[in-house]
Amino acid sequence: MLKIHRNFINFYKTERKIIIFAFSIWFMKLSIVIVNYNVEHFLEQCLFSVRKAIANIEAEVFVVDNNSVDGSLKMLADKFPEVKVIANKDNVGFSRANNQAIRISTGEYVLLLNPDTVVEDDTFTKTIEFMDSHPDAGGLGVKMVDGKGRFLPESKRGLPTPATAFYKMFGLTKLFPHSKRFARYYLGHLDNDEINEVEILAGAFMLMRRETLDKCGLLDETFFMYGEDIDLSYRITLAGYKNYYYPKTRIIHYKGESTKKTSVNYVLVFYKAMEIFVRKHFADKGAKTFSFFINLAIYFKAFLALLSQFFSKAVQPLLDTILGYAGLAFIGYFWGNTMVYEGDGTYPITLFAIILPIYLLIWLVTSYFSGGYDKPYKVAPAVGGVFLGSLLILILYALLPESLRFSRALILLGMIWVSAEMSLTRWIGYLLKRPNFQYGKNAKKRFLVIGSEQETNRVEQLLQSTSIKPDFIGAISPFENQELPDDFLGTLKQVPEIIQIYKINEIIFCSKDISHQLIIDKMEEWQSSLDYKIAPEDTLSIIGSNSINTRGDLYTIDIKTINTNSNKRKKRLFDLLSSSLGIILWVFLAFFINKPFAFLKNCFKVLSGKYSWIGYCELEDSDANRRLPKIKKGIFDPSANMSRVGLSKEEKEHLNLMYARDYSLSKDINFFFRALRKS
Repeated sequence: MLKIHRNFINFYKTERKIIIFAFSIWFMKLSIVIVNYNVEHFLEQCLFSVRKAIANIEAEVFVVDNNSVDGSLKMLADKFPEVKVIANKDNVGFSRANNQAIRISTGEYVLLLNPDTVVEDDTFTKTIEFMDSHPDAGGLGVKMVDGKGRFLPESKRGLPTPATAFYKMFGLTKLFPHSKRFARYYLGHLDNDEINEVEILAGAFMLMRRETLDKCGLLDETFFMYGEDIDLSYRITLAGYKNYYYPKTRIIHYKGESTKKTSVNYVLVFYKAMEIFVRKHFADKGAKTFSFFINLAIYFKAFLALLSQFFSKAVQPLLDTILGYAGLAFIGYFWGNTMVYEGDGTYPITLFAIILPIYLLIWLVTSYFSGGYDKPYKVAPAVGGVFLGSLLILILYALLPESLRFSRALILLGMIWVSAEMSLTRWIGYLLKRPNFQYGKNAKKRFLVIGSEQETNRVEQLLQSTSIKPDFIGAISPFENQELPDDFLGTLKQVPEIIQIYKINEIIFCSKDISHQLIIDKMEEWQSSLDYKIAPEDTLSIIGSNSINTRGDLYTIDIKTINTNSNKRKKRLFDLLSSSLGIILWVFLAFFINKPFAFLKNCFKVLSGKYSWIGYCELEDSDANRRLPKIKKGIFDPSANMSRVGLSKEEKEHLNLMYARDYSLSKDINFFFRALRKS
């Protein structure tokens, strides 16, 4: 009798679990799937907005992490325990990662959402209501704006037929942005603010019925990145459903369509994805002809991408080289002809073929190491580098044989010319309003922070601890009917006037106190030349994007001193000089070093560029190290400065943090010699 009773109880428990599971499936309205790869801070902001938006919806949230190393998993565990996490050991791609979560999700609707997005508080309620009232809708996309509130054209797209893809690849879409024929890729003829049936949904926000996915299948894993949203959208229409563009709610998408367009990898991956799509769906409609044109476009676009990268990096050094040598050659000819040989000749060819190019090379190299080629290009470091180079040239001059010692006046005149040329070209670039040129000092940031007194104080402290060094921080209350704290400048209604009076160039919204809908409203209203950021609640980061051509901008506590251009150059220069001297003087140094052959081997390692003399203390599975700026693996580490061994994990983490935050060349030199004495 007891056995029968136990069996009954076990049967009851099993049935109860099945019933509860069935109820959860029945009542689960929405499953949100986010694929993450090393965008911890953007994912955090996205999830804060999602948490608000699902407050009144039966929803589940999945984050599929493709082996991130930036601390994303720890952040999820600490701040979003309700999120269901799938932690992959490899980067399995966008399609496969989404499918992993879709297969175990239970919602009536499935949403694919990018981690670099921010949704409005009512985005899910509005879109689900629309889908519920339109049973013919298989998929839905929303109006997307970038980090400045500007409309992103990929919010609505047409089917990339061979003709449509051809128009886009060869620039006709951009030339005729509102043409029904040439701009069909972005459906430029449709109103951005009207609901319309569309063919293709953007993978950044793709809401679909589960029954639709059951019928047409999941994402095609042949597409590793790009094209999978196009393929799935098309299959939805083939299954007899409609895709809708729904602009009654909006999302911020920090990574615009133009992101990485100048990347060769982007060109290859994106257009190869388009080729896969055409071969799959248009095999009987001239796919071979299209493949020919698409491969032609790939090589053409890749060439343009390489050309763009070359010009962005090399145009200024090349210009300085050409103009610098032209001026030096003229000076050499003029000075030799008029002052040295008095009309009876000029300097020998050795000067023009060897000496002057060496002088110019020294000036260019010292200018580079002084920051003369850091973007934005500035006059002061360029000219400072030329003066430093002149000192090196004078030292070199004294060591040259008599036959190669030409007039010291050439060094002085050459220094004046190269300094003048570098100053002039950078000034002209500034006058032409080229983005990478700056004349004078950096314009200091002047901020408005919109939020409660508590949140604005928190954001102000955070800004003060970054590398931004704000010139002005003013607080704005989002509450119109409340008494303003004493140090607040005004309310939202007064912002346009405050911007003019205080010359504000950036606005930060505290999302704890102001809805994302209102944030986007104000971004669209105030757009102009302002930059915008959002400060999520309970975080040490402020996030935004100043251009659709950038993935995003992040303000956080400044621990990146070690990764400034200047310090990276100093660190590499020290590595090169010390390892070169170590090899040259090894025979002598071998008498003073405990392991001379190991030291020689390390010199070659550092010289090759694979290692640096000083790196971080080695730690296993340390989130602290993952958050630090990436540097080369070190032969030695900051613990060389410690008098004892056997440091704890916490002590090593602290040493690494201090090294990254307060890096200086003198520290590397100090650690290097201390480590040598210990070895």
